[in-house]
Amino acid sequence: MAGEVKGRREDLNLYSEKPMMLAFDGGKSGIGAGGVEIEGLVITEWKDIPMELLLRIVSLVDDRTLIMASGVCSGWRDAICSGLTHLCLSWCKNNMNNLVLSLAPKFTKLQTLVLRQDKPQLEDNAVETIVSYCHDLQDLDLSKSFKLSDLSLYALAHGSPNLTKLNISGCTAFSDVSLEYLTEFCRKLKFLNLCGCVNGATDRALQAIGRNCSQLQSLNLGWCENVGDVGVMSLAYGCPDLRTLDLCGCVCITDDSVIALANRCPRLRSLCLYYCRNITDRAMYSLVHNRVKNKPATWESRKGRYDEEGLKSLNISQCTAITPPAVQALCDSFPALHTCSGRHSLVMSGCWNLTSVHCACAVQAHHTASSIPHPAH
Repeated sequence: MAGEVKGRREDLNLYSEKPMMLAFDGGKSGIGAGGVEIEGLVITEWKDIPMELLLRIVSLVDDRTLIMASGVCSGWRDAICSGLTHLCLSWCKNNMNNLVLSLAPKFTKLQTLVLRQDKPQLEDNAVETIVSYCHDLQDLDLSKSFKLSDLSLYALAHGSPNLTKLNISGCTAFSDVSLEYLTEFCRKLKFLNLCGCVNGATDRALQAIGRNCSQLQSLNLGWCENVGDVGVMSLAYGCPDLRTLDLCGCVCITDDSVIALANRCPRLRSLCLYYCRNITDRAMYSLVHNRVKNKPATWESRKGRYDEEGLKSLNISQCTAITPPAVQALCDSFPALHTCSGRHSLVMSGCWNLTSVHCACAVQAHHTASSIPHPAH
C-alpha cells in the first residue's frame, strides 16, 4: 500500500508538468494525439484528468490562471470551485466589481478573499453578493474601497459572522454607526485594520469593539483623528489579548490611553505612537512600572523566556514631550527594544532630545569598540 502511494506521488510529480503546459490555453490545443498516460490511464480529453492531478495542477498556478482554468469545462469548474478556499483578485485593474459578481456564486467555499485595489472599483452590490454565497469567509481585504458605503458593513454583519480578519483601511465612507453594528455580529474578529477610516473609527466605534470583540489581537487606527482616550481606554479594558496597536497620528490621545494599555493588555508587543504629541514621560513610566510589577518572581531562572515577553516594537517618533530618562528606563526594562544599527525596534525619529538613549547591546558594542587598542601611528 505504501509503495502504491509513493508511486502515485511520483506519477503526479512526473506528469503534472505536461498538462500544466497544455491546460491553460483555453482548451484550444487539446491534450494531443497521443494523450498522456498515467498508470495505464490515457488522458485524451480535459475531463479525463484525475481529480488528484487536477488539484495538484491548480495549486501551482496564480489566481488569474486558476480562474481561466475554471472555464475549461464544467468538471474543472466544479472541482476548482469546490476546493478553492483562498482567492486574491488584486491583480484585476478593471471591472473587479463585475468579476466578483460572476465568481462569488461559484466559489462558495472561500475562507480568504483579497480585493485590495489601486483604484476604487468595488461597489456595495459586490460585497452583498459575496456574503450571500461565501458563508465560510474568515479573512476579507477590502482596503481602498472608496466607493463602498455603510450598506457593505451591514451586509457583512449579517452574512459573515465568522470573520476573524477584516481590512477596510482607507474606506473613508464608513460611519461609526455601521462599524458599531458590525461588531455586534462579528464577535470573532482578531485582526482589524481601520487605518484612514476617519469617519468610522471614533470613540463610539472603539467602545463597541471593546464591548463585543474580546478576542481582538491586532488593531490599526493609523491617522484616525477622531480617536480619543475614551475609545482607547474602552479598547484596553475590553480586549485584554491585544498584541499590536497602531495609534499613528491619533493626535487627541494622552497618557491616559497608554496607562490603560499598560495596565490591561499584558500581551501587548507592538505599539505605535507616532505623532501623538500629548504623550509624556508619565506614559513611558507606566509601561516600565507594569513591566516590573508583572516580572516573575523567579525572573533570573526564566531570563531567556522573560526577555521574549513584553514590548518588542515601539514607535515614539515626533513625541517631543518625552525626555531621555523615561525612555532609557523603558529601554532598560524591555530587552527586545533596540536602538542599535540594523535592529531599530525603538523608533525615535524627530526626537532630537532622545539621542542619548541607547539599548543594552548598543552600549555593550560601544564599550567593546572603545576597549580595542588602536595601532600606534
